[in-house]
Amino acid sequence: MQKQRFCIDTTAITDTEVRSSLGVDTISESANEMLDLIADSRVNLGISCHIPYPSVYDELIGFLKRENCLKETIIKVDTWLVKKTPNRYEIKLPAELLYEYIKDIRDRINKGMRIGENAMYESASVSYLAIKEHNSSNLNTTNATHNEHIDEVLSKTVKSFRNKYRTALRTGTLDSAPDLDVLLLAKELDAAVVASDEGIEKWAQRLGLRFVKAKDFPFILKEYLKVYEL
Repeated sequence: MQKQRFCIDTTAITDTEVRSSLGVDTISESANEMLDLIADSRVNLGISCHIPYPSVYDELIGFLKRENCLKETIIKVDTWLVKKTPNRYEIKLPAELLYEYIKDIRDRINKGMRIGENAMYESASVSYLAIKEHNSSNLNTTNATHNEHIDEVLSKTVKSFRNKYRTALRTGTLDSAPDLDVLLLAKELDAAVVASDEGIEKWAQRLGLRFVKAKDFPFILKEYLKVYEL
């Protein structure tokens, strides 16, 4: 039987759906349970879980520290996750994928520009109406109240713009070096990718890599271990 390898993204440990799959409430609990499953699978079944170093490793450790996870949890990360830097100079990728990626980014930039233009028109329109309303009722409102109203309305416009812009540029694509490292290391090791990220999933499929949703990973490891114990 071919040795199973998995290459994990930070979301394989920290995602909310992973916590739901494990039936726990906190990041600390989910991290401990996932790392215990990974440890059992490695010791008993020879299954190895790799993490790109330093990019994804640093991202995961930083996340766990911000969540005030115990030192024992950090030690488990260092013990049971195999840290490796992708060999970026030797891994070969089809030029067609680079072409598709550049085209995708260009389309997203253009979409983001249109969203920005619409937000500018909306802000100008809202400001004009607010000024017009203030001038027509100048006796009943102070400048301070008027400015507070404009700030409140514009803050909603900015928030809406940010959400739309983030969705247009980041959802469903590779938007960070750690995301790319996960795919490169999986390609190098012929490992399955474990993540809860639409962009990683999409490009894992384009690269012909096996992909496991983070929320399903605990069940897969438990099933392997259950068969082993029979």
